Amino acid sequence: MKIIKTKIKDLLIIKKETFKDKRGFLRELYRENLLSKKFIFEIISYSKKNVIRGLHLQKKNSQGKYVTVLKGKAFDVAVDLRKGSKTFGQYVSIILSEKQNVSFYIPEGFAHGFCALENNTIMHYKCTNYRDEKSELGIIWNDPKLNIKWPIKKPIVSKRDKKNLSFEHLVDRL
Repeated sequence: MKIIKTKIKDLLIIKKETFKDKRGFLRELYRENLLSKKFIFEIISYSKKNVIRGLHLQKKNSQGKYVTVLKGKAFDVAVDLRKGSKTFGQYVSIILSEKQNVSFYIPEGFAHGFCALENNTIMHYKCTNYRDEKSELGIIWNDPKLNIKWPIKKPIVSKRDKKNLSFEHLVDRL
């Protein structure tokens, strides 16, 4: 496995190995000695093509996330919301797919979201904290201040995510 640094401190891309033969493949997903993080909660999400989920965060009990696409393809985004960070309000986006065998490590203090680029996209998350519904906040996916270059024009967005805050209003709640 190889760690690739991004333009934002502590936000990492993890390139992993795939061992293929005529039967199929074997793929490493995670090694504890790579990040030295304790992941206590795992979830899977399934999405249809053009679904956008996010941008989500927890104000209290912030979650670090290790995100991997098991099936399909996704445009994944992390926004730095760490107070005092030189890159506060900036984002990094990456394409994750089952073919690439790349994961995205998003530390605590970031908002996270993704867009499924293929039908039947399955995302796997390892999280450093449990879900805390009372602490959940969200930034609207198309906030003009963030100016995220989403790869689709007409996303499918949940009623809940349509009510997410603007970046400016969310910052007031941090």
